Amino acid sequence: MTTISLRRARVRYGPLEALHGITVAAHGPGLTVLLGRNGSGRTTALRALAGAVRLSAGAVVWDGADVTAVPAHERARRGLCLVPERQAVFGSLTVRENLELAAPSYDVALDAYPRLGGLLARRAGTLSGGEQRMLALSRALLARARVVLVDEPAQGMSPAVAARTYELLSGLDACVIVAEQRLPPVLRGRAALVHELRRGAVVFSGEAGEYELRTAAGPTGSSSSA
Repeated sequence: MTTISLRRARVRYGPLEALHGITVAAHGPGLTVLLGRNGSGRTTALRALAGAVRLSAGAVVWDGADVTAVPAHERARRGLCLVPERQAVFGSLTVRENLELAAPSYDVALDAYPRLGGLLARRAGTLSGGEQRMLALSRALLARARVVLVDEPAQGMSPAVAARTYELLSGLDACVIVAEQRLPPVLRGRAALVHELRRGAVVFSGEAGEYELRTAAGPTGSSSSA
């Protein structure tokens, strides 16, 4: 089993603090969702786990080891893959070239997203938003990472492709953490861990089913402590 967590993590952007000492944990194989509106800190939390932003306090712990000081490229070498919301593909390269950077054989990617098969010669920068997400996620599938971090994986996708994407992510032999504004319909009733963030603080941690009950109960519903 793989585990990764932020422990009492704080992140500052100049005078502004984006994360206020949050603790969130994820384990795999399995799916964890960081929920929150824009400005909640969910993207910053992903980037902190990946080493793309530095903590001003707290720690990143991966499989029991403190990796706070380990740079992003070394975390990637150890098996961590980050798929950001923007600039997740090499726009000047073709779809084929993007896939070949991840693995010499990319049949798995074309099985996951057959539409990419007809786009292999296209420059990635000319693809639609949804097609670029398919390509970025295909590269993550090919990476065979131990930890996969994805910011808004289904952005720009049709409901059917979005559902397929979550099936693929759920089936990975990895610790998968996704950041979303709201709980994806395909995860309702499924075994997934949820952390909800608001203004840089964790306001709920628990199973997806608990989160649904809390949301249905409205503002008076109870929440779990992180």
